[in-house]
Parts: sequence; C-alpha cells; structure tokens
Amino acid sequence: MHLLIAAAGQGRRMGSQRNKLLLPLGGVPLITWTLRAVAAAHQIEWLGIISQAEDWPDLREILALVPLAVPVQLILGGATRQESVWRGLAALPLAAERVLIHDGARALATPELLDQCALALESTSALVAAVPVKDTIKVADPAGQWIESTPDRQRLWAAQTPQGFQVECLKGCHQQAQAEGWEVTDDAALLERCGLPVQIVMGEESNLKVTTPFDLAVAELILSRRHP
Repeated sequence: MHLLIAAAGQGRRMGSQRNKLLLPLGGVPLITWTLRAVAAAHQIEWLGIISQAEDWPDLREILALVPLAVPVQLILGGATRQESVWRGLAALPLAAERVLIHDGARALATPELLDQCALALESTSALVAAVPVKDTIKVADPAGQWIESTPDRQRLWAAQTPQGFQVECLKGCHQQAQAEGWEVTDDAALLERCGLPVQIVMGEESNLKVTTPFDLAVAELILSRRHP
C-alpha cells in the first residue's frame, strides 16, 4: 500500500512560527510518532511526505533516525491541503493503484490502524477511519448565535485519517473539484461531492488531531500511558 502523509501546514493555531509537526511530543518531533507507526505497520510499501521545502532539512534529519524499510519521497506541498494532496497524488509511482492519505497531525495513529485501513481498501474503492460522535451536536445559524437544529447523534461520525482511495478515482474527483471550484477539508468530501460511496472503518479514540496546545498536552498524556 502507498501512503501519503499531509505535512505541509503551519502551526498558527498552535501559536508556533514553524510547522507544528516539528514541535516536540514525548521528547521527539511530533511527526516521528507517525513515522514509527509506518515503520511498525506491515502493509505500507511506499511513503510520500507532502511538506514545504523549508522543512525538508529537518525532515531528513528525523527520517535518518527512524528505521523505515520502505522508499520515502519528500513532495513539495501547496497553498492548501487540497492542493498538497493533489501534488502528492501526482508524485505517486505509476504502479500505485490504491493510496492511504494520513494527516501528519494525527501522530498517535497506531500501526494496527494503518494496516486495518490498508487491508480494507482491497475490497472497497474509498474509506475513511472514523469514530462515533459522543457529544450532542448543534447546528447554528451563520452568525453562530442561534441553534437551528440538532442532528441525530446515532448517525454522526467524527472523520479521522487514514482515508483510503483508488488512485484514479481520487484523481478524477480532484480534477472535478478544480473545474468546479470546490474547496473541502478532507478527501472523502470530494467523493461525496462526486456522488461516490465512502465506507467507514472504525478509527481509534486516541487518534486525535494535534492542532492546539491543549491537544498537545492530551497527546503527551496518551503517550505516557502507552510508554510508561
């Protein structure tokens, strides 16, 4: 299975002036934990890291310390996540038929989750790791002042990554998005816009997205329990 890690963002909500994936978590750069999961997974055969060129020296130093047995390619990211993933798809080896896309900020995804998604993608055209929503969700008006509705929680899932796709299918949806001017926050939403089905694979409660200093503190706690 081919894997793309989206790592081209910055640390604005983290209050950092550098890529948040280079910030320390558990004594090592945050992205190290994702790379260690890739190294321990059994189904990953190729890795592409989509990032900005200014981060490549740091990433090369980090990669030198992680025993990855698969080819690794650094791919220049774009101005948005959507553009970055499109560039990642263009950089895939020609033989790639299926791809997993993982958000580098979800540094606590386990090797088991990566393998689970890779194996599930053998029998479906698109999937997303997700967990059932526990909170009651409210839909507010555009101004964020008044509640308009309360969706049925039993049908709500919190999307995570990895998300997996047939390569040509996802490329086609990206091309349609460019033609129609669609901007989405994850790749599964592109398939939804194209009217294509996306399967749910059970994710992990600990697979949080590290976006704020609070998230970083929670991730530290999870790691301290995983590695006492």
